[in-house]
Amino acid sequence: MRKLLIDEMNRLTVEGYKASPKTPVTVILDNIRSLNNVGSIFRTCDAMRIERIILAGITAQPPSPEIHKTALGAENSVDWLHVPDTLDALDLCRREGYVLCSVEQAEGSISLPDFRVEAGRRYAIVLGNEVKGVRQDVVDACHCCIEIPQFGTKHSFNVSVTTGIVLWEMFRQMTFDRR
Repeated sequence: MRKLLIDEMNRLTVEGYKASPKTPVTVILDNIRSLNNVGSIFRTCDAMRIERIILAGITAQPPSPEIHKTALGAENSVDWLHVPDTLDALDLCRREGYVLCSVEQAEGSISLPDFRVEAGRRYAIVLGNEVKGVRQDVVDACHCCIEIPQFGTKHSFNVSVTTGIVLWEMFRQMTFDRR
């Protein structure tokens, strides 16, 4: 087995990415404190061709050396916008016809292995602050809540890891389960 060289991977240019079809998911970041987490989420969204990221509240915005350090340029390929409050992001996505999903541990949440995306639907997923999670008023404004099962002593994953897990499952269902 030989590792592929960068030029053998046939990666898209930024222009090619912008012109390509996207996975019908918007990621909403609810007051994320860490610029490294924001950058990592940009990179994950690029890998799965997510439609856009909405940076809400105190979530940092590009350009930023700290975001770039982990995004590795994905902040230039993935569409993004900033809104003053996460509820503004939900209102925008609701008007655009998205299914609004918070990712949080909550009563009545849907375990990620049981969550099913519906063909033809667009989804917005809300990821919360590293300490406080998704705000309760934001959870209340969503159509559903998705929870990742966990079995250790900690009660949560890092927000960038959570984003990767949830997006991969949604991407997998939208891409590979439709064959």
